[in-house]
Amino acid sequence: MPRKVKLILNPMADMGRAWKTANDLRPIAQEFQGELTWSGTVYPTHAIELARQAAEEGCDLVIAMGGDGTVHEVMNGLMQVPENKRPVMGVVPIGSGNDFAYSMGITQKSAYALAHALKAENTELVDIGLMTDEHGRQEYFDNTLGIGFDAVVTIRSHKLPIVKGFLMYLTAVIQTIVLNHNPAKVKIETDAETWEGHTLMVTLCNGPREGGGFMLSPESKNNDGKMEYLIVDKVSRGMMFRLVPEFMNGTHMRFKQIRMGEFKKFKLSSDLPLYIHADGEIFTSFGSNLKKVEFEILPQALKVVRG
Repeated sequence: MPRKVKLILNPMADMGRAWKTANDLRPIAQEFQGELTWSGTVYPTHAIELARQAAEEGCDLVIAMGGDGTVHEVMNGLMQVPENKRPVMGVVPIGSGNDFAYSMGITQKSAYALAHALKAENTELVDIGLMTDEHGRQEYFDNTLGIGFDAVVTIRSHKLPIVKGFLMYLTAVIQTIVLNHNPAKVKIETDAETWEGHTLMVTLCNGPREGGGFMLSPESKNNDGKMEYLIVDKVSRGMMFRLVPEFMNGTHMRFKQIRMGEFKKFKLSSDLPLYIHADGEIFTSFGSNLKKVEFEILPQALKVVRG
């Protein structure tokens, strides 16, 4: 049982409903026998600072209460702390996609998820991805990182205020196929192979799912010391529409326009600016001129409470 716990809440998660959810969970938090404090985020990247501070203050468990973006920030904060002082991370999924929670087998029922996280009895070391861009800027990711098509989907999904969850991502997918069909010429180097070609989408997968229901890499596991990549070659808009239900079902691998493989290190350079999301958080958006980036996997880097 952890002794000192920090619970980091994104009150704007789940279209702003997270605040009410958190209020409903107060009785469970109050039953905790150790020291527990709450912190709410008030601006983007705030959870990174809060998680790092919690570790520096001696917390042995930090719980991310929100969606994949909140988990991403908390994880980035914890990864800035030396490994021997890094707290365990718990997750209470109350966001739009909750894909990392899905990969960890964590229930969507927030009351059960919080009670389970506070016990912290079932923990596992998970792999974390590290991205470094051509300017030396770094970002960790725990689930998926997308370049090109699915990054634009993420950018567009953030501008859809009415729909939520999987429907939000599906709407953004349709918009992106119609409005942003821009294949790039890329050169890719992994620890196993090198190739060049025109691609529409490159996704690195530490977990099986993104966007709340797109099974991009059904076999991916975040504890096996490697990651998978998914590449969609240059295809027509009609073919992208054809592939959408395949991505939802995890049956896209049978198409010749899809390339999949595994890696421990991955480098990519492009003739067009790279639009990138990391765990659904926008790393580069329209207006960026970033064209080179590299990745590596950090095996068993973070201890997480499993479902």
